[in-house]
Amino acid sequence: MAGTGKYQWLLSRLTVISLLCGLSLSTEIIGPRASWPNGPFVTSERWITDAAGAKITYVGVNWPAASETMLPEGLQYQSVKTIVSKIKSLGMNSIRLTYAIEMIDQYYDNGEKDVPIQKAFADALGQENGKAIYDKVIANNPSFDTKTTRLQVFEAVAAECAKQEIYVHLDNHISKAGWCCTPTDGNSWFGDKYFDVKNWTRGLSFMATQGKTWPNLMSMSLRNELRVPLSNQELLNSYNWEDWYENVKKGADAIHSANSDVLIFLSGLDSDKDLSAVIQGTALEPGTSTFNRDDFQGYGDNKLVLELHIYDNILGTPSSNCSVTTGDIFDTGFETLTDSAVNQFPLVVTEFGFPQNATTNKDPYASCLLDYFPEQHAGWMLWSLGGSYYIREGSQDVDEEWGLLSHDWSSWRSPRFVQELLRPAVKESTAPISDDDGTPAEGANGDSSPEDSSVASKLYSSHLGMDSILGVFGVILLSVAFGRR
Repeated sequence: MAGTGKYQWLLSRLTVISLLCGLSLSTEIIGPRASWPNGPFVTSERWITDAAGAKITYVGVNWPAASETMLPEGLQYQSVKTIVSKIKSLGMNSIRLTYAIEMIDQYYDNGEKDVPIQKAFADALGQENGKAIYDKVIANNPSFDTKTTRLQVFEAVAAECAKQEIYVHLDNHISKAGWCCTPTDGNSWFGDKYFDVKNWTRGLSFMATQGKTWPNLMSMSLRNELRVPLSNQELLNSYNWEDWYENVKKGADAIHSANSDVLIFLSGLDSDKDLSAVIQGTALEPGTSTFNRDDFQGYGDNKLVLELHIYDNILGTPSSNCSVTTGDIFDTGFETLTDSAVNQFPLVVTEFGFPQNATTNKDPYASCLLDYFPEQHAGWMLWSLGGSYYIREGSQDVDEEWGLLSHDWSSWRSPRFVQELLRPAVKESTAPISDDDGTPAEGANGDSSPEDSSVASKLYSSHLGMDSILGVFGVILLSVAFGRR
């Protein structure tokens, strides 16, 4: 009993010391890290945050799936798992997965039944070629069979991304499936030949509902690259900010009503290269009203993100002066990240890219953008992941010179670009962000790399250090206790 009394006396004093230090004697001081993906995500001014308040920066790549097959590209060359693993190996945390509204139109036209992938390949590529590609897809992805539908392949991609902790962003790329984009393709603007607004909002709602079962569907876009409808003279007068606003509200409401968890990405005019009226709060011409978050009832303050495309290198050589380049994109979109903006939003550059070749690593334009995006804490998604398409503009098995991967999706097309420019930019962009908006703070931003230490590990180390201190106190107190015998 005497020993028990001394132990109780010691424990009481250790407890007092631990309370003075603000600690508990329990080994459960540090709670478990929130389960990935820790959604739903919300927005606050210029930031996207997870459910714990950690700031999230989208860093990823485009995975096209809106061509005539209406299936994610590359599956005749590699499995879903292999392709997702390639993305993960870069340290990226997200994909922009495109789709066509035509896929949903066909679902409803077919008595609310989706098209099997075997038929999808045959319809797009012809019976013989379609069968050959289907056989390769099945060989690479043995979980698929004759009953597998297009939507089930989308689900398989989302599921594999979830396993590898990659967020999915669904992008409505086009209405009529095919290569995008030109001003004369009938998909340009609301009411264009193939761009039926009712079918569009129905498609957005359908995919938002479909994605409710995907734990990693964090966001959706409204429409890719709205542009002047040159093939429809009657619509030219409606190509303006006022009509844009009325239709964007319809699309955003359709998504939010179907799935209130996802963020909604808004694109502007001029093929997603102009967001100025939204950011600067100027009149939505030809009207006089301005962008107002209250018009997005119940979600305008915490679910909207702006997206921007940057393609100064498509029609010629962009400026080699990085200050000129960044000044231009500041005016068209990046201003929203600053206090000078009337309307602050998170910003994600959902498309930009470069031809992938032996000199891409030395491209000053590529270096400029991949330095600037992380500095500004802007999200970004490179165009494009894959090295080839099932079909593009009538030709089959077309090479994609802008693709990160080789034609057969097996290796990096420009290894030096990946190693010297891309990986460092990914690492910097996914570094956790502290409350002071600049200094890296561990344990946030969806970065689960084992090479990076976390807040929990640091605190745990501190906890161990404090345990050592308490151990010293314990030895002293034990000496005193036994000295009283």
